[in-house]
Amino acid sequence: MSLSGPFSTQGITEQPEPDFIRDVRDGLLRFGQKELPSKYLYDELGSALFEAISLLPEYGLNRAGGRLMQRHAEELVRQLPLPVIVAELGSGNGTNTRWLLEALSRREAVSYFPIDISSTALSRCRQELGRLDSVTMVGFERAYLDGLLEVAARRRSGECLLVLFLGSTIGNFDRPAAEVFLSQVRNVLQIGDALLLATDLEKPVPELLNAYDDPVGVTAAFDLNVLARINRELNADFVLKNFQHVVRWSEEHRRIEMHLQSKIAQRVTIAAAGCSVDFEAAETIWTESSHKYNCGEVVELAQRCAYSCERQWLDHEWAFAHSLLVAR
Repeated sequence: MSLSGPFSTQGITEQPEPDFIRDVRDGLLRFGQKELPSKYLYDELGSALFEAISLLPEYGLNRAGGRLMQRHAEELVRQLPLPVIVAELGSGNGTNTRWLLEALSRREAVSYFPIDISSTALSRCRQELGRLDSVTMVGFERAYLDGLLEVAARRRSGECLLVLFLGSTIGNFDRPAAEVFLSQVRNVLQIGDALLLATDLEKPVPELLNAYDDPVGVTAAFDLNVLARINRELNADFVLKNFQHVVRWSEEHRRIEMHLQSKIAQRVTIAAAGCSVDFEAAETIWTESSHKYNCGEVVELAQRCAYSCERQWLDHEWAFAHSLLVAR
């Protein structure tokens, strides 16, 4: 599931983000399948709802990442040359990163740079990790690559850069786009720098569907909040009760898809975008994809993007992997 924008309960914000306006207008007026970029799920309320999702028994992904980091942080640190600085793409609240930073700080003082376009996530990350001994933290409210370029510009001669891309956010990219993105990250790195990549692995379809459509309805609230955000920030008139959260499995693409389905034929006006959008009954807005991988596929992907996969650690309670990719 990863982003920002001011949160307000007082109607439209004074200056809606131009990118948000453009992406909403283009995504909802496009021919065929309507779409909204998944990054807009993560305003202040969306980030809080996602934290709640990570605690649900049906959604084991975050706990799997935590177990892997707790069990293997020391081993991971031994694979890295000193000195090392850490940049995390889409840091969220940083809970699982604590194990790695504590292991690194037992060897030397470490600089940690969380990168997230959610100011709320960065604030929670500071609360979670800001008081760790021997850890200096500087956050960047940026898109992934923009933030990583800033971190790379700050590195001192001889420092190894470790990039963390945890939580299986790579699964939100279509497979060709994931390859492009990992190659772009590689272009920022120097030979010997490392990327710790988390991937959610293939598992029984009923288990996946339950994880993304929990019986409590937290994921549905998380999904529907993007329409509430458009109402708040772009002065739209979505009636949330006229939409429902729907989850699908695509066997062809090996991905979970989250959609918001219109229950009735209706028209929605988005004042700040200067448009109205017609929905047919049962028509959907595609809000997120979560692609699932296998371990061999990750190794091959790394090789195509000019990394070597040095180690893989697997969680067997919830099929999930951390792969240490070294720039070559």
